[in-house]
Amino acid sequence: MAGVADAQNRPGRPFPLSQTRGPPPPPRPRFEPVDREKTCPLLLRVFTKIGGHHAKEDFQVRGKEPKDEVQIYTWKDATLRELTDLVKEVAPAARRRDAKLSFAFVYPDKNGRFVVRQVGMTHSYGNGRRLDDGKALAELSFQIGDYLDVAIL
Repeated sequence: MAGVADAQNRPGRPFPLSQTRGPPPPPRPRFEPVDREKTCPLLLRVFTKIGGHHAKEDFQVRGKEPKDEVQIYTWKDATLRELTDLVKEVAPAARRRDAKLSFAFVYPDKNGRFVVRQVGMTHSYGNGRRLDDGKALAELSFQIGDYLDVAIL
């Protein structure tokens, strides 16, 4: 036993560092993943527009929201990539090879006025390696009842 202690205390021999091979582990999500088998999905009202986002004034009157609405049942752990693929099913312009989809949450502020807050961008045919593709709704501070505005660029 004395030999082991002496070997570790010899000058010029640092303690071995624990090194792992391969890429670093993915960062832990800041939210709990949803068990989609046991959790009821939420209704997400998605408004699409070609060329840019809707103006916040388009949402001011309840019942008179923009007409280009798609309703999607999903969970708070849905990623922008998943939502991109769902939007592509209903919006032909989103299927273009060079299409970009910009996502924004639409919600009322504390004074009751609507806010349009951009939260990410994806490419129609992304490979999942872009930063925003893996962002989940919960990670972006989505609240149930918020609308999702998608600009097809």
